[in-house]
Amino acid sequence: MKENLKQYMMTQLENLINIPSPTGYTKEVQKYLVDELTSMGYAPTTLHKGGVVCDIGGEGNAIMLAAHCDTLGAVVKTVKSNGALRVINVGGLNPNNTETETVTVITRFNGTYEGTLQVENASTHVNKDVNAPRSFDGNIEVLLDEDVHSAAETKALGIENGDFIAVNPRYTVTSKGYIKSRFLDDKASAAVLLTMAKAIKDGDFKPTRKIYINFTVYEEVGHGGAAGIPDDVMDMISVDMGCVGNGLNCTEKQVSICAKDGGGPYNYDLTTDLVKAAKDNGIDYAVDIYQFYGSDVNVTLKAGHDIRHGLIGPGVYASHGYERSHVEGLKNTYKLLTAYLG
Repeated sequence: MKENLKQYMMTQLENLINIPSPTGYTKEVQKYLVDELTSMGYAPTTLHKGGVVCDIGGEGNAIMLAAHCDTLGAVVKTVKSNGALRVINVGGLNPNNTETETVTVITRFNGTYEGTLQVENASTHVNKDVNAPRSFDGNIEVLLDEDVHSAAETKALGIENGDFIAVNPRYTVTSKGYIKSRFLDDKASAAVLLTMAKAIKDGDFKPTRKIYINFTVYEEVGHGGAAGIPDDVMDMISVDMGCVGNGLNCTEKQVSICAKDGGGPYNYDLTTDLVKAAKDNGIDYAVDIYQFYGSDVNVTLKAGHDIRHGLIGPGVYASHGYERSHVEGLKNTYKLLTAYLG
């Protein structure tokens, strides 16, 4: 992978990570993707439900590569009597690993406000029960960084039920190349797909078949890949996160090829071709089973599309938490896609 493409990929990753896009509030990341693809000379289209689809070139049997740009988040459930916010999660946001994270409250008509997810009465020196089990329905609240002490004062700011809560990602890259951030699932792979689009435009990669890229939304709640599939698509690969954990082979430096997840086995021939491409090109990869996982392309099949389906992605540790991957994991994902499609 050329150094300029790697630098572009990492810049896009940071840019995407820092755009708030909890499921249901994705208009800002959608605009960013449209602007970026348009600046390269492409003609992306947007879906009514949100999301971006783009033909990035090539001829012959069409394949679609999908990465989702919605993330976990929350919405305001109610304003509490003390002026803090009771929230309800969007997707699999976990109260245990989001406590003490800073957040942005996105109101419909009155701008944004800062705050922190905290357990109620959070001081150890005041609350003997401070270590009680955490629950969004119980003792986790958003403490606003505003001088408010009642529900009326908070509502006067224009904060209402249903307003979105975006958890701030805390993006960083260490000296050893480890990427630590929330929402590497799945903005890491979205950055990989943008890089492929740039490589085609710059003449650094010539595909052997027609390629669409699909930046989906609503993946975290289960219907991201149900729409936006052109009629000529024969194969579709979800480029999502690879799982890292006990009982799995994948590390953060590898590209993971998933043979089966919670939705069942992936297409045997397509998966085999991906493994062969990795082997033949010396790409660092692992094959794994994700027991508690579902992808966009599974939803595409359930929506009735007749396609072959596959799933790959860079290894990510601590999924749905403060996640960790590695620059090499993203590079190996890019290398596998270009080896398979080049």
